[in-house]
Amino acid sequence: MDCVHCNIDSFALSVPLSKGKKLSVYADIHPLKEGHILIIPKDHISCMGALGEEFEEFKLLYENVIKFLKEEYGSFAVFEHGVTGQTVFHAHMHFLPFKGKIEDIVKEKEHVKMIDSIDQIKKIYQKNGKYMFLQINNNLFSVDTKIGKPKFFRDLFALYYGSEERGNWKGMDRNEKIMEEAAKEVNSLKEKWLQRNPME
Repeated sequence: MDCVHCNIDSFALSVPLSKGKKLSVYADIHPLKEGHILIIPKDHISCMGALGEEFEEFKLLYENVIKFLKEEYGSFAVFEHGVTGQTVFHAHMHFLPFKGKIEDIVKEKEHVKMIDSIDQIKKIYQKNGKYMFLQINNNLFSVDTKIGKPKFFRDLFALYYGSEERGNWKGMDRNEKIMEEAAKEVNSLKEKWLQRNPME
């Protein structure tokens, strides 16, 4: 009952972009930058790798969000902590504009392994019970969970963008100026999304 991704009246779900049968697309209301999007399953599931038959629907939404980011912002990154480093214990995958390289986010090359497709997160989860996933444009990576910690990717992306204070989404709420900026970014994202993907 306390899960912010289970409660349909939650602040976290206040800006839907696209609603599916089992998963939906939302604007992150605590964006790291404009264009920050989340895919969230409706059922309380630990991570995307734990999805069952919903995984096919997830992949369609995943491809649609990537297509939007490519067309609107030019380049993108995707990340999910799996069950490592979560601060909300309900599956959610992050998508955002990004012009950097893998080394800008994870500097320890020995902890990064390239994977072939998003399907592999299911296999890794089934084998290990955890994973960390990172994608930069067409390159997909599995990141060693040994280096994971709460907000791992979020903090690293915030540092890359030069807005470390946005790494802590809970702390953002206490900063009126940042939340005003965030609200403008969310509204801009929603307008751009709806121009390309009108809601039914």
